[in-house]
Amino acid sequence: MRPETRPRSAARYPNGFVRRHLRSLFTIPITIRHLADGGVRASRGVSLDLSEGGMGALVKTGLKVGDMVEIDIQWPEHALSVIGIVRHSSDTRSGFEFMGLTPEERAQIVAMMSSS
Repeated sequence: MRPETRPRSAARYPNGFVRRHLRSLFTIPITIRHLADGGVRASRGVSLDLSEGGMGALVKTGLKVGDMVEIDIQWPEHALSVIGIVRHSSDTRSGFEFMGLTPEERAQIVAMMSSS
């Protein structure tokens, strides 16, 4: 499966927020793991966009803003597992900020974004 990628410019929002990293449309299956009542819960989803700093995804997990998650991205050339924090969440869509990426992981994300 070849993911869909298309660059998106940095966004400026009415409240003055400006994204730090360029986002690209990026659609690929993902697995999210997070701590829930009763232990670790794994949920499948699909990414919507990707940047060096985070991603948006369609997931139905009951995530809350501030939750820490592990995100597994299965790219045909790479497997990547990153830690993120939920920055926004609705019933089906969530936004994640990546935390503590190594230079190698950051380079892998940039490679994913530029491959199409």
